[in-house]
Amino acid sequence: MAHDARDFERTESRTAFDGRIVRVTVDTFRYADGHTGEREIVRTTGAAAIVAVDDEHVWLVRQPREAIDDPDSLELPAGRLDKAGEDPLGAAQRELAEEIGKRSDAWSALTRYQSSVGFTDEAVHVFLAEGVHDADGEHDSGEDERIEIVPWPLARLGEAIEQVRDAKTLIGLLLLERRRRGA
Repeated sequence: MAHDARDFERTESRTAFDGRIVRVTVDTFRYADGHTGEREIVRTTGAAAIVAVDDEHVWLVRQPREAIDDPDSLELPAGRLDKAGEDPLGAAQRELAEEIGKRSDAWSALTRYQSSVGFTDEAVHVFLAEGVHDADGEHDSGEDERIEIVPWPLARLGEAIEQVRDAKTLIGLLLLERRRRGA
């Protein structure tokens, strides 16, 4: 079988930064044509996002996102997987309770996508939680988060889609919209 010029082999990987949330490696690759190249890769444990709906609302959050200078980002409830190999559904269930004090008995996977394939291995798992209701006890993220819970009317789903700048939220809301249209 002939090798495609795009085929590659990782020949070296070294950690350049190891933080609380991400690790950055500098990896060396050898391509089928003999050339080599280095790539800086942001490594994460991944994330889970929740499209949480009841009969009348999709449950969103507003929170500051300092990386993009947005004090009021409209997003799906979500969070990172706490450790490599953590069950994404379990993480989604935990985040739904922690961030907005809700739970659901009807979960389904909507999609899994890579957030930015050019520089990170981050995989985001998007789940649909239907029939959400109050969780036992108070919600508490236990983190330094400044979250406003937003029960967004499903009848105005298009307006939410127009306001959102966050990729996971756009993907989740567009999949919800498609589902509601029966596609």
